[in-house]
Amino acid sequence: MSVSRKLQVWKLGIVDYSAALKLQEKLRTDRKAGMVTDTILSLQHPPTYTLGKRRTYHNLLVTESDLKTMGAELHFTERGGDITFHGPRQAVIYPIVSLRDIGFGARKYVESLELAMVQLASLYGVIAQPGIKGETGAWVGDRKIGAIGVKRYLRGSLHMV
Repeated sequence: MSVSRKLQVWKLGIVDYSAALKLQEKLRTDRKAGMVTDTILSLQHPPTYTLGKRRTYHNLLVTESDLKTMGAELHFTERGGDITFHGPRQAVIYPIVSLRDIGFGARKYVESLELAMVQLASLYGVIAQPGIKGETGAWVGDRKIGAIGVKRYLRGSLHMV
């Protein structure tokens, strides 16, 4: 017996990183309270770098003043992972979903996101594969083409370049 599920998809265009984060937090709270169904935000960001909770500054290859000159922002996040670039023409997907409702743990969720990126890449003729252990995302050879950043509760993200 299959269970019918609803999923809302919001196509938002280019959205400032801070505004997108506020929207995700609101939707996360509303989802947890059962006020909204599972939701996917599809958008792009203006040039933005984010550092995960490990704060790997050494992987930021330009100074913060150079970022300002380039018109890019730097944001600190509580997600896992390393530094990530978000920018125009880069697909960003923020799923706000109840893992409990779909019976997924964190590992299965991340693996499913990886497979979704690999399948999406294949639609464009790109042969990608999931990352090896300890290297999440979608890869073509030794080049990472898709990143996954996951934060506790009901939120994750996909970034494809």
